[in-house]
Amino acid sequence: MKSYVLKGTGLGLLIILLSLIAMYLGLAYYYADGFSYNTWINGVYCTGKSVNEVNDELLKRFDYKGLTITDGDGKSYTILPEEVALSFDFNEVLNIYLERQNPYLWIDNLIGDTGEKTLEPVVEYDRAAFEEKISRFAFFQERAAEKGIVEILKGEQGYYLVDGCSQILNEEKTKELIREAFERGEEKLDLIQAGCYEDLPMTEEMRQKLVIWEKIKTYQDCGIVYQFGEESFPIDASVVCDFIKIDESGNFVMDEAGNLCTDEEKVYEFIDQLADEYDTVGGMRQFQATRGEIITVEGGIYGNKIDREAEKEYLLQAFLENKREVHEPTYLQMARNQGKDDIGDTYIEVDMTNQMMYYYENGELKIETPVVTGNTSLRRGTPTGTNYVYNKQRNRVLKGADYESPVKYWIPVKGAIGIHDASWRSNYGGEIYKTNGSHGCINTPLDKVSELYDMVEIGTPCIMFY
Repeated sequence: MKSYVLKGTGLGLLIILLSLIAMYLGLAYYYADGFSYNTWINGVYCTGKSVNEVNDELLKRFDYKGLTITDGDGKSYTILPEEVALSFDFNEVLNIYLERQNPYLWIDNLIGDTGEKTLEPVVEYDRAAFEEKISRFAFFQERAAEKGIVEILKGEQGYYLVDGCSQILNEEKTKELIREAFERGEEKLDLIQAGCYEDLPMTEEMRQKLVIWEKIKTYQDCGIVYQFGEESFPIDASVVCDFIKIDESGNFVMDEAGNLCTDEEKVYEFIDQLADEYDTVGGMRQFQATRGEIITVEGGIYGNKIDREAEKEYLLQAFLENKREVHEPTYLQMARNQGKDDIGDTYIEVDMTNQMMYYYENGELKIETPVVTGNTSLRRGTPTGTNYVYNKQRNRVLKGADYESPVKYWIPVKGAIGIHDASWRSNYGGEIYKTNGSHGCINTPLDKVSELYDMVEIGTPCIMFY
């Protein structure tokens, strides 16, 4: 009885073993034309799938939009796949991997290796188009002419350093890294982080130039700003570079401590240039006339005049002391407004061609009246120029070589030339001034000059023109 039981048990185990072997071999046969059990490639489940099927799935996931390269200045450059006919294919690497898999050892993926693999595709692209594309990138040309050169040069913005030895792009290394990143399907490449910039060896002469350059940088860092009303004029490197003393050979002059010397005469020359630019007394101005055109007015006593000697002394001392401040210049004469546009929007306008006078206050026309100006036939024409109200008087007797004229309102604007009422006149405007004009003053109707007298302030500009 016992022998029958043993025989039955053995037979059963044999059947089970044969069944397991048959199942194992069946699965091995199943995996013979596809990937083995529990095979994952680049996140795709590949078990039992053919190379073509896996290739299609991998390509769908492989969405490459191109490579963006960032150079040492932070500028970006992009290579797009379509620009170089880029294509990808996993067939070759998948076939190699499949051949290495033994379908009869599929159990290894069950009890050992998980089968998770990362494969790179085979990349194809137009290499000539690729080379042409990257050769046009600016970072390959920008400093090519400077390579191996260290010089201190002078430009419109002051002295600057040409350093062709520090952090120079290694072109061959850069091109190789760009190619490798593109072929691997990377999206970004930072040339600094990739180590594409390197220092070249320097001579002792080059190192000395770098020492001098550090002194120049400090020297040119000036914090003085001239203020002319709403206008600012910084004393920056473009100005300060001319203050550095240079010898006859064009070399920088150093003091005993090894510091750059200042050419005082150059500082004084700059103040003269600045004053020439911002002095407006007697200067030429562009003025928008009420009659609708822009006219040029030259001469007159109104305007700003800088105290040049005071400013020469100030700037030299302030610069040598490294002051950083906003400075309003000292004036010998000040207009109501400082800066190149010193008239502003409150002024008197005397149009002697049209024999009209206007008074604007804060840009608004307050008074408009015909007038009679100097008699041009007797060569007493009212002088042109930009002048200003320098006084106001009531009940004044105006005297000349051949006249005494009492007036109720007297508003002088240039010497003996002024705006006043004229009780002896009943008509104004037109062409009266040509044959019956004044001795040079601006004769004005009583009601209008009384208004002007009450409104206008001393210092108000008066623009007079034909």
